[in-house]
Amino acid sequence: MISAVNMSKHEADNAKKISASFLKKHGYFKGWLSGIITWTSSGWGGEHKSSVGIEVSTNDEDNYLRIHYTQTDRDTQEKKDFDYKIPLTTTPCRYGGKRYWFICPMSKNGVYCGKRVGTLYKDGDLFACRHCYELTYASRNASGSYKGFVSAPDVDRAREEVKREYYRGEPTRKFKRYMKLSHKFEIGFIAMASRLDKSYVRFIDKRK
Repeated sequence: MISAVNMSKHEADNAKKISASFLKKHGYFKGWLSGIITWTSSGWGGEHKSSVGIEVSTNDEDNYLRIHYTQTDRDTQEKKDFDYKIPLTTTPCRYGGKRYWFICPMSKNGVYCGKRVGTLYKDGDLFACRHCYELTYASRNASGSYKGFVSAPDVDRAREEVKREYYRGEPTRKFKRYMKLSHKFEIGFIAMASRLDKSYVRFIDKRK
């Protein structure tokens, strides 16, 4: 159990995250594998990179994600090492196989979280679920023409809420909602890419 540290109300879109879908895509749920996850962000002074070492074990009943990294305190400039394990659990898939989930290890106000989630966020010292960090989403805070925008975290959150995809041969309500949001996100992403491409072409024409 990990105690909550540096809790705040920020947007999940801007936090570093590790998702079960990312680990599956890169083959981490096949026994034992270690690696490094790197994030790149832009700001004052140019491009900034940060990374964590990870180790994933799915060999036996002790399934876990281990995360280790060194962090520098902004105020004291003191370096601190972090090394902890996050339990993994599984649920069966309709057509065979299983899906992996994280069990949030955070303890907030003396109460252990233990939520089964598909994504972990780092908005303080440690990785935990968005509920523990009280993270919001940019799309929820948006207004006007951006209110209907579907972001990647929206899709991730909808997927986390799906406990069962089908019931008696029919898709469940939450699974249908996830599929709808996923489709809207793809359509919005294509439209945005198209607008950016047109803007770039106009920019090139003006330079000519």
